[in-house]
Amino acid sequence: MPSYDPNNIFAKILRGELPCYKVYEDDKVLAFLDIMPRSPGHTLVLPKAPARNILDISADDLAHVITAAQKVAKAAVKAFSADGITIQQFNEGAGGQVVFHLHLHVIPRKAGVAMKPPASEKEKPDVLAEHAKKLAAAISG
Repeated sequence: MPSYDPNNIFAKILRGELPCYKVYEDDKVLAFLDIMPRSPGHTLVLPKAPARNILDISADDLAHVITAAQKVAKAAVKAFSADGITIQQFNEGAGGQVVFHLHLHVIPRKAGVAMKPPASEKEKPDVLAEHAKKLAAAISG
């Protein structure tokens, strides 16, 4: 397996070199909106640890990521009146991974509404900002 690249886009976001629509952060995890959401509120949850994917992250860091994803999922159900949540996580190119920093997709779903295709449409910045504000408020309670 290739090694972790510290110049991947998520590493740059973690270092503050690129902006994001942050919804949650603690000492081990950052969660922010996907700029090409498959549904409103589509959030990426990633460890601050430099892990390429699930194959090389420590068990403790992985546990923290899934706990944060659950927190985001519960808040997304409230904030977006979701009927369900889809959680996706891909490993290596053959597994569908595109950005090689471990991340979970937390996607709020409405019954009968299909998700948009991956990376199909960039959302407007004002919409993302409003969604981030709404979701962050639901997370903080």
